[in-house]
Amino acid sequence: MFDRLEISVVPSGPRFRAHLRFLVNGEDLVIGAVGAGGRGLFAVDGPASGGLGPLRGTGEALRVELGEPECSGGCCGFLSVVVQRFGGVAQWSDWQVPYGEVAPPELHFDADRYDAELARMGAGSGRLAAS
Repeated sequence: MFDRLEISVVPSGPRFRAHLRFLVNGEDLVIGAVGAGGRGLFAVDGPASGGLGPLRGTGEALRVELGEPECSGGCCGFLSVVVQRFGGVAQWSDWQVPYGEVAPPELHFDADRYDAELARMGAGSGRLAAS
């Protein structure tokens, strides 16, 4: 069974520029791993800006930063994951989390749905859902 990924853009607010929200199986991945005051990848650095490369993944493992805690990644560390492809599977594994936080489990997404949704996000839809 594949995991389900949904990405949306959180508009700019008083503390952060617009950033990405990653829901996996209905739960906010970044908030779960960095705390309630944290934020995801800035939207200008993500798929909405054409930055599909890091999240798309290839046969070669690539570490991608997904977010940081409220105090900043420079203080406590960033949330990052290794994105890699294995045939029809896009895998997120080998998590690094801010100090004192618990790493999410390894995640597996159907590569075709994952690609389609990243493309939709890159086209400016502002929201995607992959499983």
